Amino acid sequence: MLIRNARVWPADLPVTDIRITGGRVAECAHGLRAAPGEEDIDAAGSALLPGLHDHHVHLRALAAAAGSVPAGPPAVRTAAGLRDRLREADASRPADAWLRCVGYHESVAGPLDRVMLDAMLAHRPVRVQHRSGALWMVNSAAVAKLGLDACDLAGVERDGAGRATGRLWRLDRWLAARVPREPPDLTAVSAYAAARGITGFTDATPDMTDGGLAALAAAVTDGTVTQHVYCMAPAGLVPPPGGGVRLGPVKIMLDDDTLPPLDELEASLRRAHAAGRPVAVHCVTRVQLVLTLAALNAAGRLPGDRIEHGAVIPVETIPELRGLTVVTQPHFVVERGEQYASDVAPEDLPDLWRLRSLITAGTAVAAGSDAPFGGADPWQVMRAATRRPMDHRPAEAIAPAAALGLFLGEPAAPATPRRVMPGSPADLVMLRCPPEDAARSLASDLVAATFVDGRLVYARNALRGPRRKRRVRQEKSSSRPSAQFPRR
Repeated sequence: MLIRNARVWPADLPVTDIRITGGRVAECAHGLRAAPGEEDIDAAGSALLPGLHDHHVHLRALAAAAGSVPAGPPAVRTAAGLRDRLREADASRPADAWLRCVGYHESVAGPLDRVMLDAMLAHRPVRVQHRSGALWMVNSAAVAKLGLDACDLAGVERDGAGRATGRLWRLDRWLAARVPREPPDLTAVSAYAAARGITGFTDATPDMTDGGLAALAAAVTDGTVTQHVYCMAPAGLVPPPGGGVRLGPVKIMLDDDTLPPLDELEASLRRAHAAGRPVAVHCVTRVQLVLTLAALNAAGRLPGDRIEHGAVIPVETIPELRGLTVVTQPHFVVERGEQYASDVAPEDLPDLWRLRSLITAGTAVAAGSDAPFGGADPWQVMRAATRRPMDHRPAEAIAPAAALGLFLGEPAAPATPRRVMPGSPADLVMLRCPPEDAARSLASDLVAATFVDGRLVYARNALRGPRRKRRVRQEKSSSRPSAQFPRR
């Protein structure tokens, strides 16, 4: 394939031509001519950049969310609204089917338990996931099917009489093994991502299993998922034979109520490092971050060690982030800002979802969507990074080019930028505008084409022309915010 008249991003280069051979960029030069049988695409001065990589996403959960009932803001904001959603979904489901709901937040109806769910829908099993992903809430019909009143399982919350409340903490895998369900279809997830220029994912599923790895590898091998997939996984797991996925860091989950002793966390870090694997530690609170930094100081740091989320980073801890990458979600201040105002402790608000202050201090920073627990569109994440709400430290906003760079890093080193250059993988996204217009807009509808290993996996209608000679129709972008971006 030959892509002519492109403007390569992020380097400030003149218009050039790019030849792709064997899944890699073979040449970058002006005046290249198409060889016999070589597909010829005229970029017409449009931007060509490395494909976006979502550095923190939950692929199977994202696929499952597509068939689930929204249970929280912005779709549902009141207890009556949740009741109506449950009953509408109930009317369309087979009589014996479970009802799966996602995205719940306490602003809807307070702490949800089996009694409250029974009042909304009692005759079929219902499970509702908290938007944090840490908690499932089920009604009494589900409690009975799961045998929760009689089981002795850590994570099953109980009342003073020892009766299950219907609240299940960090029991995703246990619950999934006991609830009938169809395997999640990743086809739509992959297609949505390709249309937004995503050529790779880092799957951050907690406690990944051999079976989970094998399922993702099969989806890549058979073309269901067209992107590259890197998986966080425990230190003892190995990639399935035949490729399909590559292993990323070892994910370590932390919850304030069950924090491990310092020496235990340190031992977990050492085990991962001894296996040659970096770690990705889930840190969303002040205490989780402080504990993690202390454990890393004791265990030592390996290139590729990461802090996932970094929701609260006290200013005094920023120097301690040396040698680490913070993979953050700047869109959460937009999607959850209303709830943060009431949920977050006042002393933590100044340290919430830092971005510019980290970059200014020299901290390595990248971004992931955390979908389905956050919006899956990377361009929306970028816009949020450049337009912080006025009530959530707008000084933490960054320039559009820097926001785009949050998704242009190497999978194994998310803050190390990839480049379009000879020898680099031909994982590319072509836009329908020059680089300067893309930086002003950061709009996902500017994606004209997405290439993975030099294969065209997505093209808009604007990529026109005969198969052997196509031309990109260029469109001027608007600097106005997208209609999907909440104005504050």
